[in-house]
Amino acid sequence: MSSTTPDVSATISRLFVYPIKSCAGVELTEAVLTETGLDLDRAWMVVDEHGEFVSQRELPRMALVRPQLKHYEVVLRAPGMLALHLNIEGVEAPVRVRVWDDEVAAFDMGDVAAQWFSDFLGAKLRLVRFDPEHRRLSSMNWTQGVEAPNQFSDGFPLLVASEASLRELNRRLAEAGHAPVGMERFRPNIVLSGVEAHDEDRMDVMRIAAGEEVQLRPVKPCPRCPIPNIDPATAQSTPEVGDMLQGYRRNDIVDGAVTFGMNLIVLEGADQTLRVGQAVTADWRFD
Repeated sequence: MSSTTPDVSATISRLFVYPIKSCAGVELTEAVLTETGLDLDRAWMVVDEHGEFVSQRELPRMALVRPQLKHYEVVLRAPGMLALHLNIEGVEAPVRVRVWDDEVAAFDMGDVAAQWFSDFLGAKLRLVRFDPEHRRLSSMNWTQGVEAPNQFSDGFPLLVASEASLRELNRRLAEAGHAPVGMERFRPNIVLSGVEAHDEDRMDVMRIAAGEEVQLRPVKPCPRCPIPNIDPATAQSTPEVGDMLQGYRRNDIVDGAVTFGMNLIVLEGADQTLRVGQAVTADWRFD
């Protein structure tokens, strides 16, 4: 890393956590960074009767489940449902569940939570909490050999995107006669301002002054599934977002998949607090 002035100077403009995988996010002004990502991010997951995770891909109404973080609990609300209160530290029986190709240790959250999700989503489901004693590592094919644990995220602790990247997509959508979309569709943890569209694709280690220095390394472009087509306000899916990205965001690094945002791992700074408004610096990465 050069000791000269960094190539990139940006600002954290938004922070999100997604307490329950594939349900709505919670926007925060600050969040504690852990080695697995932001605190409580993807700490819970909905599974079917075989212990396989489910997501908006099969059940788009999951987008309508809106968590709220309290001091000691997570409160879940959804249209037509009474609020469900989850004790942040409360769990029931240990279970084994699957997220993608990984079988991991978890804790069932009990029959009341299971019935709530089953009733709202119309399938036999249960809610589970990640077992913090279990170590689920990101693919070392991408982390350069660094052990980067995560909980129930698809594969990496954090996702970063930029305001400029979203503006560019919305410019193209407007030219095609489509309505703009919000950043919530792309489910980032960190949103940057002060950079050009898709600069996050080319950034090397991101450094954030947050007490002790935080170092986050972008490791893999984020391939996008159909979830960005789902309107988080209505759970209705339309193809224009994915279709537009197909035209200009194919990435050979991930076998031609459509990408938006970069997956990050935590190199330094676990237990520090990230805040909206903090400065982010980085050099360009040249592969």
